[in-house]
Amino acid sequence: MYDLIIIGSGPAGLSAAVYGKRAGFDVVVIEMNPMSGGQVLNTYEVDNYLGMPGMNGFDMGMEFKKHAEGMGVEFVNARVSRIEKLENQYFNIITGDDSTDTSVTNDADSPSDKFKTKSIIVATGATHALLNVPGEEQHTGRGVSYCATCDGAFFRNKTVAVVGGGDVAAEDAVFLSRMCEKVYLIHRRDSLRAAKILQDRLFVCDNVEIIWDSVVEEIEGNEQVESIRLHNVKEDKHETKAVDGVFIAIGLNPNSGFVRDIVECDEGGYIIAGEDCVTKTPGVFAAGDVRTKGLRQIVTAVADGANAVASVERYLLDKPQK
Repeated sequence: MYDLIIIGSGPAGLSAAVYGKRAGFDVVVIEMNPMSGGQVLNTYEVDNYLGMPGMNGFDMGMEFKKHAEGMGVEFVNARVSRIEKLENQYFNIITGDDSTDTSVTNDADSPSDKFKTKSIIVATGATHALLNVPGEEQHTGRGVSYCATCDGAFFRNKTVAVVGGGDVAAEDAVFLSRMCEKVYLIHRRDSLRAAKILQDRLFVCDNVEIIWDSVVEEIEGNEQVESIRLHNVKEDKHETKAVDGVFIAIGLNPNSGFVRDIVECDEGGYIIAGEDCVTKTPGVFAAGDVRTKGLRQIVTAVADGANAVASVERYLLDKPQK
């Protein structure tokens, strides 16, 4: 029986692990990916985390993990498939798969294992949203990418397109402008949603062209991306742009599917929880990008980890021990 199980080991989960150990809890972190750190691992440069300007995202993720390991946090590499409610509001967390998914990475002794716990922090983050247009799936890894900092170097001195209008899209366009000959930023509206400081950086990039009021209809090519078909929704015009790569930055989908039967989620699938990370299910807390919140940044994820553990402390203190 664990006091606390944390599902996910991005900044929110790792922060919760550190605070959980400091609170004296018997803690285990379950992470389905080979490496901890979450999305920060794919960030070329983090410029807005206090005291660490310009730090490489991968290095930051490794430092977060190192801190948790130094506290004696136990890590299990496995995929959580479902959660069972038990008597006294305890839980079984089932990892792996009964028999159908042989691709699941699971270091436990059997394909499916159970971990019993008094409380849970869900910190599974979110994954990149898809365009869902012809050619996207076919060319993923062959010119279609969801991480400019991961794959940008493959397109040095080439022409690429970035799709989106938020912070990530603007950051990706600026980053790619440093190495690519030409960057198109495709946005479906006539103004960006990105922060003003990011727009200011973007607008001074001579080799970035913003194509307004347009959506990608198809990604074309044979073995590699060769072009994109665009539709100007305001003028109802179509055009084709020759590109070597397409970077998609249109948002995130919360990784909450495995827990939606025991917690309340909003229409987008985000777990409904406030700044205290408390859900409507006693004993289950949500931290980081997977919960409803106004700002999804590393600093807010780390803060969520601390807040979630504080709420766990109150919950376990008030809970009758049987």
